[in-house]
Amino acid sequence: MDIINIIFAILSIGLGCFGWLAPRYTLGALDLEMGQTTMGMSEVRASAGALFVGMGIGALWLGTPEAYVMLGFCWSGAALGRLTSLIKDGAFQKKWVYFIVEAAVGIPAILLNI
Repeated sequence: MDIINIIFAILSIGLGCFGWLAPRYTLGALDLEMGQTTMGMSEVRASAGALFVGMGIGALWLGTPEAYVMLGFCWSGAALGRLTSLIKDGAFQKKWVYFIVEAAVGIPAILLNI
């Protein structure tokens, strides 16, 4: 269980680094476009980037089941938002892939640590 928790935390940090340090790449991967200002890149750096880096580092630092459960709740929240989009905004393959990844990290992280 400890190894799986560490993998989930490192996955959070690794994926978060893309959004934080490579926002243009992340914008393209998410089918988003830059606007007239840099607020889009700022939002990607924050919400799809450094937020996940901070979650992963926090979980590793604390190293408690509660920290890893919270990591799971965060990923599950992202999966819930993605599922809502699949239902309300229309489904296509990329959304399903992201939903599966988010749920595959979130749900096990919760169940393994409760």
